[in-house]
Amino acid sequence: MSGQYWFPNMPIPEIMTALSEWGLNVSNEQLVRPSSDFVIGVYNACLEQVTSISPNVLHKPTQRALASLEDANPDLYNNAISHNIMLYHLTRFATSARIMDFSSRDLSAPEPERTRFILSAFINFVKFAEQCTTFISNVREKSAQVIEEREQVIQELSEVQHNLAVLKAQRAKDEPKCEQLKEENAAMTTQLLAAKEVHTGLTKDIESLKIERAHLQARNETINSESALLMDNNSRTRSRIVQSPERIRRNIMTMGTTAIEDKKAVALHEAKARDLQAKISALVNIEKDVRSCIEQLQTTEKEVQLLEGSQKELAELKDSLEYKKVERGELQKKTERVHKQLGNAQEKLERAQRHAEEKRQASQQTVERLQRDYEKMDVERRENDKQVEELRMEAGDIETKMAEHLKKSEAELNELLTEYWKLRHETEVYMETLANKLNMNVSSD
Repeated sequence: MSGQYWFPNMPIPEIMTALSEWGLNVSNEQLVRPSSDFVIGVYNACLEQVTSISPNVLHKPTQRALASLEDANPDLYNNAISHNIMLYHLTRFATSARIMDFSSRDLSAPEPERTRFILSAFINFVKFAEQCTTFISNVREKSAQVIEEREQVIQELSEVQHNLAVLKAQRAKDEPKCEQLKEENAAMTTQLLAAKEVHTGLTKDIESLKIERAHLQARNETINSESALLMDNNSRTRSRIVQSPERIRRNIMTMGTTAIEDKKAVALHEAKARDLQAKISALVNIEKDVRSCIEQLQTTEKEVQLLEGSQKELAELKDSLEYKKVERGELQKKTERVHKQLGNAQEKLERAQRHAEEKRQASQQTVERLQRDYEKMDVERRENDKQVEELRMEAGDIETKMAEHLKKSEAELNELLTEYWKLRHETEVYMETLANKLNMNVSSD
């Protein structure tokens, strides 16, 4: 028997009636001589009434446990694992019913008294659970909601951790490339600054050369215009004056010299123009190089921006992870509060059970006391009945004696009355005789 007695031990007819209400038809012989299969079936039915746990529900966990075994023949452990799982749930159920010493012996080798005691506890606990159906359903709904929220948070946390691990791996993978790009960026920045300085100097040179070219072109145009004017003037002058061969020769020589100088000047200008063109082409190449450097810098800046964006996303993910951690902490606190509420509810339930048990025990004690009083009164009533019978017998005897005495008294009274009336008649006769003799008038009453 259990060390703590929380439920009254029910007789066999009440146990049979309670089990028949759940669709379990048991006989008196099965309760007097319980077998292992019988008690397992009845205990499973009681467990299913409260927790909705049946062997069919435990089939999937059993299969998962068998699948996790690293053995060639997992079917060898099927019965043992299913038996242990069912024993675990039955032990928890028995602990809730305040049977603290429930063990596998109660299933494999059941004893009649022990089985009736366990069934009494289980039936009373099931009936009490049926009375508290609303409260238990609310607690189950809250517990299921908390479990769903916890699973959702765990899933979100696993996703965030997976994303964080992917980002960390990507960051670790991109860090050498990022360092290389930073070094290339620094080198290209240095080259770009040097090229910019060269470009600035070349731009200044180009501007000065352009100015000089513009001056030369203006001077060339001025010379050409002056040459055209001189040619016009020369042609007009030739048309007005008589030409002298010597003068013409000198003019030709002068003009030849001038033409040679002009050719030299034109050749010099053309050489300068070629040099300027070469410098311009070099500057164009430099400008192309500078543009390519700028494009590379822009590409680098874009990659740096992408890297900064990735770092910002990483920081946001870290912040979201911290937020999720905070939410997880809050949910854990909520879960702890729900567990505390559940514990308080269980304590209230236990107090209510204790109170009900105390009331039940008090009622049982009252019934026992009333039974004892009834038995005592029954004994006293029997004694009183005996005394009444004796008194009745005595009264019968007395009544018989009284009847006999009355008969005797009536007979004696009749005799006395007879004698009285006889004496009275004789007295009257005597008085009449005496009056007649004494000549006296005597009136009779």
